[in-house]
Amino acid sequence: MDASVSLVQRMPYTTAFPKALGTGLLVSTARPVSTDLRAKMKRLIDGYEHVLSRFRADSLVTRIGNAEHGGHFDFPDWTGPLFDLYDALHDVTRGAIDPCVGEDLIRLGYDPTLSFTVETDAVERLGALHGRPVWGHDVVRSDDTTLVTHGSVHLDFGACGKGYLVDLLGGLLGGLEPSCVPREPHPQHAMRKDSAHTAGATDFNRENTFPEFVIDAGGDLLVHTSSPIRVALEDPKDQSRAIGVAHIANGALCASAPSRRHWNIAINEYTQIAIHHLLNAIDGLPAQQTEASWTYVPGSSQYLNNSHDTANAAEPANATLSLAQNYPTAVADGLATALFVSDAAQLQSTFNFACATLNESRQIAASNDFPAELFLQSVSRPHTSPNLKSKAAF
Repeated sequence: MDASVSLVQRMPYTTAFPKALGTGLLVSTARPVSTDLRAKMKRLIDGYEHVLSRFRADSLVTRIGNAEHGGHFDFPDWTGPLFDLYDALHDVTRGAIDPCVGEDLIRLGYDPTLSFTVETDAVERLGALHGRPVWGHDVVRSDDTTLVTHGSVHLDFGACGKGYLVDLLGGLLGGLEPSCVPREPHPQHAMRKDSAHTAGATDFNRENTFPEFVIDAGGDLLVHTSSPIRVALEDPKDQSRAIGVAHIANGALCASAPSRRHWNIAINEYTQIAIHHLLNAIDGLPAQQTEASWTYVPGSSQYLNNSHDTANAAEPANATLSLAQNYPTAVADGLATALFVSDAAQLQSTFNFACATLNESRQIAASNDFPAELFLQSVSRPHTSPNLKSKAAF
């Protein structure tokens, strides 16, 4: 297929979920999505939010935050890989990425009511340094998907959660029946165990052995196409401009920047400072120096109908490789956030990915294999891994 043909021409069918995860989600496909398949996708989204959203009063995550004396909280089986990813990110960033950062976000005003009002004693209580609960210590995994706490803990899975949902939806589009598609609209534990080849998925793929689709979840993209599509990299200072163009055929491209989610607080009558949601969990403060990040994780064949059998697939070399193969958008999403609080070389000691970052001086550093043309001035990073290079200005 000619890459010069627009995405609308190549994939003329759009399925929208306007309220998904608070940002909305668009699915572009080359063939129509059946009513049955769309209903499954909607149930997946609803069930996902009912478990993991800290903005829903009826979610399991909210219940943990309201449990003054803690407890044992059983999550659905499908959360296991998500928790594995947070374990890996928490380890490689030495605690800078931590789901317990939800408490810091609340203190800074990014609470379920979106008050954007900073608590008066926030500075003295932010971060692990000031005794805030810590993943793996105050929140302990038991039996893979059971979390054990001893007090109220406010969890936020925003670093990877949106990307993880995108991967699960991609599985449905590829003809799989993920175990997280619930039988009822909002169960916490009853997950569907029936055949992987249901009517809705089959309708979408009956004449399409390579199911082409693009899922766009507000900065998180999962692309599965026979030839590359062009993706503009938004300038965080000017949303009408691009600072580069990526070419993606099979994989996940995720962006992170504070430009769309920030607020100001007054220090005194003369001074205001900007607050955003990308926090270093160690001190609980908004990350500095980095203006935007983009990460690319190649996709696998899991979205090809009849081509992916997780029970019989060969074991990958390591756990993070398995995560990247099966959940590329979740990994790319988490790494895009981690680049604000950790060095790329440090992350590449655990994960295999390509990336680009924009610093506060509007200079870009990108890895050799980052699949994009970049338009701004480049900058070398002598302390990052060998596969990071300066990109010439275009």
